[in-house]
Amino acid sequence: MCGIFAIFSRNGETIPAQILHGSKHTLRELAYRQSGKQRHRGPDSTGVYVIPSEGVAMVHERLRIVGVEMGDQPFVSEDGNLILVANGEIYNYLELSAEIAKKRGSYNPKSDCHVILELYQDYGKDLLQYITGMFAFALYDRTTKEVLLARDPFGIIPMYVGEDASGNLWVASEMKCLVDTCSKVETFTPGEARFGKVGDLKTCWQFQESWIKEVPTQTCDLSLLRANLESAVRSHLQCDVHLGALLSGGVDSSLIASIATKIMRERDPNFRLKTFSVGLKDAPDFQAARSVAKYIDSDHKEIIFEIDEALDGIRDIVYHLETYDVTTVRCSLPMLLLARYIKSTGIKMILSGEGADEIFGGYLYFHKAPSYDDFHEELVKRVRQLHLSDCLRANKVAMAKGVELRVPFLDTGFVNHVMQIRPEDKIPGPLNKFGEVQQKRLEKYVLRAAFADNYLPDEVLWRQKEQFSDGVGYDWIDSIRRVATSHVSDEEFSAAALRFPFNTPTTKEAFYYRCIFDEQFPGESAARTVVRWVPRLDWGCPEDPSGRAQAVHQVNKDC
Repeated sequence: MCGIFAIFSRNGETIPAQILHGSKHTLRELAYRQSGKQRHRGPDSTGVYVIPSEGVAMVHERLRIVGVEMGDQPFVSEDGNLILVANGEIYNYLELSAEIAKKRGSYNPKSDCHVILELYQDYGKDLLQYITGMFAFALYDRTTKEVLLARDPFGIIPMYVGEDASGNLWVASEMKCLVDTCSKVETFTPGEARFGKVGDLKTCWQFQESWIKEVPTQTCDLSLLRANLESAVRSHLQCDVHLGALLSGGVDSSLIASIATKIMRERDPNFRLKTFSVGLKDAPDFQAARSVAKYIDSDHKEIIFEIDEALDGIRDIVYHLETYDVTTVRCSLPMLLLARYIKSTGIKMILSGEGADEIFGGYLYFHKAPSYDDFHEELVKRVRQLHLSDCLRANKVAMAKGVELRVPFLDTGFVNHVMQIRPEDKIPGPLNKFGEVQQKRLEKYVLRAAFADNYLPDEVLWRQKEQFSDGVGYDWIDSIRRVATSHVSDEEFSAAALRFPFNTPTTKEAFYYRCIFDEQFPGESAARTVVRWVPRLDWGCPEDPSGRAQAVHQVNKDC
């Protein structure tokens, strides 16, 4: 995983030197400087490729994970006509490489993303139907002066596009590279590819599956569900560096750690996965994480933080996240401390459990879903908004410290499998007066049932959902809410709608984060890249996103 940046001239001609912050910059200097704002994403190398006569500059900030020796970018085709900067992991690159080798006679990929360049030569803009993984990339074709931009189906990898006053196209992994040069900035839509000349890019590919528009009817096969998740984890273990796993003590991260351990021990019976937890002293998550670590015999480390230590980073975390969403900010501060520690151990890649709640209906407010159709439609909404919340947090917080985070639950094939399961099998209950669910059923029941045989201790496998910001310690949410609120006077908050007519903050905590964001990312277009994560108010849920705010939450009285 890395950071990508590009500038493409609107007319395919030279871009004159520009004045930025009082200094004149050539195109190369401008690109290098702006990409430097996301250099934390690629601490291992920076690659720059500039075509001054065509007004093209492409920069790659690399974190070396796969193809450590040969994979530095930008990639350039042998004839010099194609230039690629890509961020992410192509999990089926070995299979694709074998097919390319058959056509070419021989082929040795420089890294997993190098296959994108080769596939473009064979299939052009239609290459998206062949790759599987998490990715965002920009490809420039000198022969036609056309650009291909693409992002993975669920937005695991971030990408933003902007337009400057001259109509030139800017592309970056993080918005901070664009806001002081582009009058228009937007999030690039996940599951989409755009192709064409600058100023006339058209959508050429969209991720489309039947479950997006239709309520599925397929019954759940537990053995098939288990096999599909094991396959997803196996594909996500491909790397050439040391790896580890986050272990919160919840069922999602615990299952990923357990499955990864079983797979790695096929190769080395003595393998011990390095696992990591974070929290306040005596956090609810710690006891469960210790139980899992003992069960799978992992090399486990707990990172205990103080509340003030995390609160110090509020401004930093808003800058790294590029959001003012309350849920995301709350979750991310402990995770930033954890990512910093993991980086210090020399580990570059970690596995995590993001995505399970969205595809299985794991959030506690799903207990209030009024019907099967409503339940499934809310799942679809949550999946389609992952790039604005959990994926955004997981990627940007880990990459703020130069660590790649992988999410097997969001493997494209696995998501398609789970989202094709009928809602009757996934919905928690009982939920409503119609008796549609007869027995009390824990959230993510089918996931737990599929792995009931020798994967996790029962007390963890059947543990109720704790949102990460709650699980690190109940005092954390109370403290950050109190401190953020103390920065906002009643007079300031009363004018919230006038100051922020779009996404008007409804609490002082939200107002505080919005003020920080507005200072760091000025302009309405930046503010419009954010969508707030809130439960369904029309289901009778409280607005506060904390899981503890939901009536079904059971307080762990031992903590």
